[in-house]
Amino acid sequence: MENAKLLKSIIETAIDGIITIDRKGLIETLNPAALTLFGYQIEEVVGRNINVLMPEPDKSAHDEYLGRYEQTGKKTIIGKGREVRGLRKDGSTFPFRLAVSEVQYEDRKMFTGFIHDLSKEKEAEEQLRQYAAQLEEIVEERTQSLRNTVAALNDAKDDVLVSLEKEKELNQMKGRFVSMASHEFRTPLSSIQLSASLIQRYAEPYENEHIHKHVNKIKNAVGNLTTILNDFLSLEKLEAGKVEPTFTSFDLVQLAEEVTEEMQMIAKQNQNIIYQHTGSESVILLDPNLLKNCMINLISNAIKYSGEHTFIEFNTEIDEQHCKVTVKDNGIGIPEAEQIHLFEPFFRANNTGNIPGTGLGLNIVRRYATLMKGTLNFQSTIGKETTFTLSFEK
Repeated sequence: MENAKLLKSIIETAIDGIITIDRKGLIETLNPAALTLFGYQIEEVVGRNINVLMPEPDKSAHDEYLGRYEQTGKKTIIGKGREVRGLRKDGSTFPFRLAVSEVQYEDRKMFTGFIHDLSKEKEAEEQLRQYAAQLEEIVEERTQSLRNTVAALNDAKDDVLVSLEKEKELNQMKGRFVSMASHEFRTPLSSIQLSASLIQRYAEPYENEHIHKHVNKIKNAVGNLTTILNDFLSLEKLEAGKVEPTFTSFDLVQLAEEVTEEMQMIAKQNQNIIYQHTGSESVILLDPNLLKNCMINLISNAIKYSGEHTFIEFNTEIDEQHCKVTVKDNGIGIPEAEQIHLFEPFFRANNTGNIPGTGLGLNIVRRYATLMKGTLNFQSTIGKETTFTLSFEK
């Protein structure tokens, strides 16, 4: 008796609806949650066919299903959960998840249906779909705006380069242009980068691949434009003799680990930067800022000219005589016939295609290495691997 009271109390206070019907499909019981969902009083539905709670086409097919089950014993719904729609007393419908079980009670067979209302979940899904569509539209608009900005700056860059080739005295004008461009573009670029990161973070719960795709487009475009600005600004300072190394003792391993973490964030999908140090020493006397710029430039090239799902080897070594920094990738390689021009300003190999770049990075790295009394060497095989090595005497 106590068990029966307990079971009745559980059924009547259950959050989900519970309905029982006999083998002919006639309703025997509904718990309060089910009555609330369908909008009926208990006396209005007991003894009626269960299809009164179903919209078409389920309404017409239900009796046929019961009859077929009685004849064949083949289960298509019983014991399985599925998503269906219910018909309320007022004629409206709502989605719910239905699980049906068969019960042998004394000498008769009956069926129990467990109903979980999905209305709120469906409303949330629709709101999410609308929000994702709006967000994707906003991202596309900002991406297009950034493309226009990058294109405009590239046009300006080409004009300046032509002028530099024609007249050497225009170097001063180029310097002013680069300084102005760096100042005027960095603030909006930082805002765009921050907005893109915030959009990506706020969109993480929605797991929408379109949002991530367009946000990554924005970030890549900002990164390309920032690289152009940095290269031009660095070249202008070098040519103006404004770069002087400041030799300082610092921990090479700590610097390299910081660079690895920073560059891993902009690597391609499943592209991993593997860092390793050789030697018992880690402290070196060089200019940490110039060396960090060299590391970032070399690793950035490895990222750009390597594909997804690849490894980039980043190694440092300190022995009794030398300090070496090596970056190795398995990317497109450098054509042998063009390797002689590799360190010339604005040179880009003919196999770089549409990969963005200014052709200034390696020239700047070698000049920085020279300022620190070091060398920059490389080995490359087209379509296989490329290795750049910075070497400094202790």
